[in-house]
Amino acid sequence: MAASAGKSISRFFVWIILGLLFIALAGFGIGSFGGGASRLGEVGEVEITAEDYARALQNEIRAQIAQTQTPVNLADLRARGLDEAVLQSLVARAALANEAQRLGLSVGDAAVARQIQDFEAFEGANGGFDREAYEFLLAQEGLSPREFEEDTREDTARALLQSAVIGAIRAPQIYGESIAAFQGETRDLSILTLTEADLTDPLPDPTPEDLSAFYEDFPERFERPEARRITYAWLVPTQIMDEVEVDEDSLRRLYDSRIGVYRQPERRLLERLAFGSEDAARAAYDAIAAGETDFDTLVEERDLTLADVDLGEVAFEDLPAAAAEVIFADTESEIIGPLPSRLGPALYRVNAVLEATETSFEEARADLREELADDAARRQIAVMREEIDDLLASGATLEELAETTPMTLGQIDFTPASEDGIAAYDTFREAARAVEERDFPEVLDLSDGGLFALRLDEIVPPTVPPLAEIEDEVAEAWRVTALREALTARADQLVGQIATGAALESLGDVATETQLRRQDIIPDMPPTLVAQAFELSGPGDVVAIPGARSAHIVRLDAVNPAARDADDTGMLLQILDQTVAQSMAQDIFESYGRALQDDAGIRLDQSVINAVHAQFP
Repeated sequence: MAASAGKSISRFFVWIILGLLFIALAGFGIGSFGGGASRLGEVGEVEITAEDYARALQNEIRAQIAQTQTPVNLADLRARGLDEAVLQSLVARAALANEAQRLGLSVGDAAVARQIQDFEAFEGANGGFDREAYEFLLAQEGLSPREFEEDTREDTARALLQSAVIGAIRAPQIYGESIAAFQGETRDLSILTLTEADLTDPLPDPTPEDLSAFYEDFPERFERPEARRITYAWLVPTQIMDEVEVDEDSLRRLYDSRIGVYRQPERRLLERLAFGSEDAARAAYDAIAAGETDFDTLVEERDLTLADVDLGEVAFEDLPAAAAEVIFADTESEIIGPLPSRLGPALYRVNAVLEATETSFEEARADLREELADDAARRQIAVMREEIDDLLASGATLEELAETTPMTLGQIDFTPASEDGIAAYDTFREAARAVEERDFPEVLDLSDGGLFALRLDEIVPPTVPPLAEIEDEVAEAWRVTALREALTARADQLVGQIATGAALESLGDVATETQLRRQDIIPDMPPTLVAQAFELSGPGDVVAIPGARSAHIVRLDAVNPAARDADDTGMLLQILDQTVAQSMAQDIFESYGRALQDDAGIRLDQSVINAVHAQFP
């Protein structure tokens, strides 16, 4: 029975071990340890070799590289304590192997052979086990078949032991049911929302004394974050477009090349539903006219979607002549047909009539000039780049660039929130974050064809601006706080009236929410409202919940127990049972492993551990 219970588990376990073993061996000289120096330690009667430790470290390095997609070496593992975790894992495995030996737990040669023969790495061209491939692969990794088979036998025994310890662990049924009942419970609420209009007295304007006191009491609300004070010189096409000359012939050529855009014929937005015969199309049209069906229903009955029948914008010449003449002559009907189409007799639905349009050269001239001027300005800036590079290389300052070139000088206190002006460009933001005070300015490109250079002048520590500079901001913050306090006080008054017999509905417009779960959020309500409603004891209980510019009185109307027969409840129970069982199994097996290590005794040779470490680059 034990062998049967562990069969699938041991096979899965061994496949993982074998896969990791081959990966770990690749590219590492495991044959460099010899004699007694290869014994790193023992747990009971089971030996841990230097080769075992080297392979495990290499495997962990490869796993970290795969996870982070960055180079990793032994120093990185040791800095994070992962070398200790690898060694402890080997000790744990050895403790299990020692206990399996003590219990006489093992598998026969036939079971080992079956597992090795099923391993895909050893398959031949016909899909079966290939002895030559098996021996060749092991030889490449410095292993003999006997060593590999003994490793497989030990891994299988460990897996059987693990299965015996945790295989029958189940979560207590009441545990999952209690959590499912808690999570599945819903509540019905009534909510009265109070706004500034519901205050009995209007909110007063703040006095200078109010603002000064508020500013002094809450300086953290007005603190400006650390900023990087940056001087920059920049040049973008819009700065020189007005000075660029664009000849009339170029404007005319561009207009003529786009005449199809500026002169649009009359068009229709059409949908077309084709039929196999004229009679079928006529019957469908008559049914629509009689009100027995509609175009959308006919489309659905043909297993089509509206996207399938949509023709988009259609000009006269896009349709068969016979159909175009009828459709473009009719400006009133929605459904027209039957008329010919490339797919046969069809009904056409007219969704919109688009009149013919024409934009004259004079009307388009400003847009055309802006486009050509932008292109010309980009080219001029590209030509100027070399000159600006040379000036910076010769020691010119940003101020001198602004004097001798069309570049414009500016300054910004840059923070991660900056996004106006030049800070709207990603390239500038990246450069502003990276620049150091010792850096020399260099020319960098902007996405619109412009360029810039910058200099970090100083790091400005977090500061609170003087009240005079931010009086409007302080006044708004004062007002928000005062409104919140006033609405909270008003809500508390109304809760008091409810406690003495007033009905919530008599106090204002009440909204209702039903079947709310604990994790739900009601739009335009404080995010904590539902959680606070679930803290109410029973129907009829009321709580006042303040918001940013409102307050809410919430009444619990009903507590709805979780529906045990609901699909999501059953799924939740299943997930909880599996999760709890796995957690229990992990805790129990870890405790079991520690007990085995304590009973067997652990002996490790630090000099061999150091020797293994020295083998790694």
